[in-house]
Amino acid sequence: MSASLPTTALLAAAAQFGTPLYVYEAATIRRQYHKLTAAFSGHPTRFFYACKALTNVAVLRVLLAEGAGLDCVSINEVRLGLHAGFAPENILFTPNSVAFSELVEAKELGVNLNIDNLALLEQFGATFGGSYPVCVRLNPHIEAGGNYKISTGHIDSKFGVSIHQMRHLERVVKGTGLHVRGLHMHTGSEIKDVEVFLRALDILFDAARRFPQLEFLDLGSGFKVPYKPGDPETDVAGLGERVAAAFQDFEVEYGRPLEAWFEPGKYLVSECGFLLVEVSTVKHTTATVFAGVNSGFNHLIRPMMYDAYHHISNLSHPASPERLYTVVGNICETDTFAWDRLLPEVREGDVLAFHNAGAYGFEMSSSFNSRLRPAEVLLEEDGSLRLIRKRQTFEDLLAGQVA
Repeated sequence: MSASLPTTALLAAAAQFGTPLYVYEAATIRRQYHKLTAAFSGHPTRFFYACKALTNVAVLRVLLAEGAGLDCVSINEVRLGLHAGFAPENILFTPNSVAFSELVEAKELGVNLNIDNLALLEQFGATFGGSYPVCVRLNPHIEAGGNYKISTGHIDSKFGVSIHQMRHLERVVKGTGLHVRGLHMHTGSEIKDVEVFLRALDILFDAARRFPQLEFLDLGSGFKVPYKPGDPETDVAGLGERVAAAFQDFEVEYGRPLEAWFEPGKYLVSECGFLLVEVSTVKHTTATVFAGVNSGFNHLIRPMMYDAYHHISNLSHPASPERLYTVVGNICETDTFAWDRLLPEVREGDVLAFHNAGAYGFEMSSSFNSRLRPAEVLLEEDGSLRLIRKRQTFEDLLAGQVA
């Protein structure tokens, strides 16, 4: 969760732009990026922001200005990155379950390709040979992360070429003349134990011995951020030291230098974001006291989809005595944000702030129940508030419909 709560700025944003409202602190994004670059300064390392976490162009440009690259998982994310100003060579395209035509389009745009499917690798190699170098995504068969839904390296995962298919991969590369310049793996999100990254790195080193022309090894991401007071987070400084030492040892054997690549998403933007909502009703029942707000899982689905915890602050009355509330939304489905949460006494009209709402908040939002998606605002380091996405309107709901 954020180190400090900018209560005054958030209340000003709610007053100026209304609620529900997403607010992002630019200073927090920069702070997180600088923590990573400092932690991994002992070895040449590149960071590609996993923009699926939050694709607002204004946020992309904050990270562009800091020197980040961009990790994209769809061709439209690639287009957004180019629109924001990222150079093609600083964009990594890591799709899955896509048609070959999408890879061809990304190639024509000149970005780095990361392919996770043997059939597509063979088709790409047969079509283009070694004229366009690629990265290969491997599945290390490591289960990691906060829960199974966000673990991507286990044996049942749809992502990556299994490490048990290395002989097949080698045959595809040799038979088509494919130029493999990088190897990639991503084991999951919310990884607290740095040993998971080091186990994955050992697997990458073992695979790298089969490919003499590599330029980088990509460990994906999964760095954990704290969601509540006392929550653990990934020790990126300790990890950076151990990754640097491991790379340096391996490069002696490998005979050429290698860059380390990472694709942090949530780590960079989770703590920067707040979802501001207004309490519409306080409802007493025989079981609990509900604080009903003017939002729902159409705006923040993580608590319902992943059982994710988001700290909640009462910005309007932070010093009131604490009472137990169940915070729920206004969607005609069960959309409970928090059960039996201690909050300063809640009144109708109070503004509540959901913390850690920068990653997979607005990005996973919808217009379910024909309710409008919220506006987005960037809180600059000088304290100014900048609208970076307008609130959806009723006319937007009709856009694209054919009467």
